[in-house]
Amino acid sequence: MKKIGLVGGTSWTSTIDYYRFINEETNKQLGALNFAECIIYSVNFEHFRKFNAAHDWDANFKLLSQAAMKLKDAGADLLMLGANTAHIVAERISAAIDIPLIDIRIATANAIHQKQLTKVGLLGTVFTMELDFYKDKLSATGLTIITPETKTEIDFIEQTLVHELGKGIIRSETKKEYAAIINRLIKRGAEGIILGCTEIPLIIGQGDIHVPVFNTTLIHAQAAVDFALK
Repeated sequence: MKKIGLVGGTSWTSTIDYYRFINEETNKQLGALNFAECIIYSVNFEHFRKFNAAHDWDANFKLLSQAAMKLKDAGADLLMLGANTAHIVAERISAAIDIPLIDIRIATANAIHQKQLTKVGLLGTVFTMELDFYKDKLSATGLTIITPETKTEIDFIEQTLVHELGKGIIRSETKKEYAAIINRLIKRGAEGIILGCTEIPLIIGQGDIHVPVFNTTLIHAQAAVDFALK
């Protein structure tokens, strides 16, 4: 099995899920007491958050690429960026670090096509929902991507990601509002919902929604294991 290198800490709460999903998928495929060979470098989320807020993508590239290089130096054979938003600089990191990068956007698009869907709703950070780096990657595969219509909805998701889910705080009223936002996307024609921030699956899952839900943390982890076991 190839060694998986995960840039985590973005946030620590979802990094826990990454580690669990990677090992669960490895054991599912190999059985017995086989688990993943995995190296994690956890960055300081506050640095990542501040660079995002300032749209300082060069600083985030430096932060994440340095972490990626340390993983490579430690023996990682492939690389994961453990956040959807981190993929703003995924192409730059892939070019700088000459080990394969498992792109969460491509893995998610593949999962959606397997369900034979064409129009999906996207939830994520304000950057994932408003910038083009994520939507364009999926649209290039033939998918139609829609996001919440109002700035109020987008800001609500961003604030709860930063001040609640990123700290492991789960509130029932927050979950109710996420479900309401998702239902409005479904009314606009969304055939499925991308949980496009690795913290969102902490509060919303398939049992809460009547259309297919795409947990990008799980999808990403499974894609990395598939690659590692080739």
